[in-house]
Amino acid sequence: MTLEIYDTTLRDGSQQEGISLTVNDKLRIAGLLDDLGVAFIEGGWPGANQKDTRFFERAKTELDLTTATLTAFGSTRRPKGDVDSDDQLRALLDAETEFVCIVGKTWDYHVSEVLRIDLDEGVRMVGESIEFLKGHGRRVFFDAEHFFNGYQANPGFALDVLRAAHEAGAERLVLCDTNGGTLPTATVDVIGEVQSAFAEADLGVHYHNDVGTAVAASIAAVEAGVTQVQGCINGYGERTGNADLSTLIPDLQLKKGLRPIEGDLGLLTPISHHIAEIVNISLDPHRPYVGVSAFTHKAGLHTSALARRSDAYEHEKPDQVGNKTRMVVSELGGKASVLAKVEEMGLEVDAAEAAAIVDRVKELEHDGYQFEAADGSFELLVRDLGGWSNPYFDLEAFRVQSDFRSDEGIVSEATLKLVVDGSRRVTVGEGVGPVHALDQALRAALRDRYPEVDDLRLTDYRVRVLDSQDGTSARVRVLIETANRVSSWGTIGVHENIIEASWNALSDGLVVGLLRHSVEA
Repeated sequence: MTLEIYDTTLRDGSQQEGISLTVNDKLRIAGLLDDLGVAFIEGGWPGANQKDTRFFERAKTELDLTTATLTAFGSTRRPKGDVDSDDQLRALLDAETEFVCIVGKTWDYHVSEVLRIDLDEGVRMVGESIEFLKGHGRRVFFDAEHFFNGYQANPGFALDVLRAAHEAGAERLVLCDTNGGTLPTATVDVIGEVQSAFAEADLGVHYHNDVGTAVAASIAAVEAGVTQVQGCINGYGERTGNADLSTLIPDLQLKKGLRPIEGDLGLLTPISHHIAEIVNISLDPHRPYVGVSAFTHKAGLHTSALARRSDAYEHEKPDQVGNKTRMVVSELGGKASVLAKVEEMGLEVDAAEAAAIVDRVKELEHDGYQFEAADGSFELLVRDLGGWSNPYFDLEAFRVQSDFRSDEGIVSEATLKLVVDGSRRVTVGEGVGPVHALDQALRAALRDRYPEVDDLRLTDYRVRVLDSQDGTSARVRVLIETANRVSSWGTIGVHENIIEASWNALSDGLVVGLLRHSVEA
């Protein structure tokens, strides 16, 4: 069957709380979606705001799509208005896209109570708007807003609106669960009734995820015979989001044997993460298929079985979606977990050494360490137990103080005494806080000998109190994530003094970075 993925990340997805895309952001995301191979990219609502209008202006010369088709989104003409003088319809024409998608109301409650017009006018608004756009050479999709609620309340009116859109020349009738509250079984029943009424029409669906079933409903709709599925990469969207294309696309391809995209499915994970970076919202590590934990194993039983058969505890091969198998080490694991993780790091240990590592991990985790989120610290632990020692520097002492300055506010200063290559060095770093000041002092001490420290970035810093009943004297766990140009790693520090815990995690992060630089070089 022919199946189209219609991506609305740039329009519906950008309505998510916390997302604000620039025109440059939208152009970059559109290019990535084109690389993935979706059929349609909804660029936004021209005329509704200056940003979307500017996007379509720039897209004409700056966006070179090879697999996807850019679509402009808008609404029907205004109530009791005229299509020839409607600014919104004119803006859709000015966008100069071959395809436009317009939304119209199919729930009588919205027509009578929100628009405050009679139902016949609601039907005319849809038909006349599509005829106008078709008359100006546009190909039109129709988003039937609130269709499933509308059909339940007044099926005759909901079908009258679809009929007006179909007869006016809409190429897809897209049934929208705009409130996201309809369960998959109910939507499939309605889809069947619409198919009976419009046997020759191509149907699409647009689900929101308010009851957590948007992907399931989309799959059920495809099984029922719809030809277009709308959604957003990473499930972005208003309230709880839209159908998550990062899950839906591999479900359709790997589980149903369909071909929903023209691109390489192996690009899915990197593109998902790239778009998350542009959007500036960290991707949930447990998101299906594309999350960093999607193929991550912790329990000893799992890792032991995976060592023998890679498909024992993975429903698909992770490389099919551009992801990879990961092992995390914890007190729940055994030697198999350690051996698998060590092999992943490119190191070697024997069974006896693996058993010693397991014992040490259990001791440290009892004290508050957590190595599943600190693979860099685990690497150093393995090396230390094998007789390795830090070749980059030896710590002699450090001091941190914070002062209030009337012109600058609170400023922290760190004095660091290190031995680097047998030479004692004393450096001072200033920062917005004590950890930042320590970071600056450490880099200053190492920079002339190891200039690659400037390529290392601290990307995350988290603190957790471990023994809250001890109040301000409680132990804390500090997790720091550090990254270079090709990878990232976590390091951990645990201590009653938050500065000590932070130093341990911070310095270990730079040590791992220097180690990886020597390996990658």
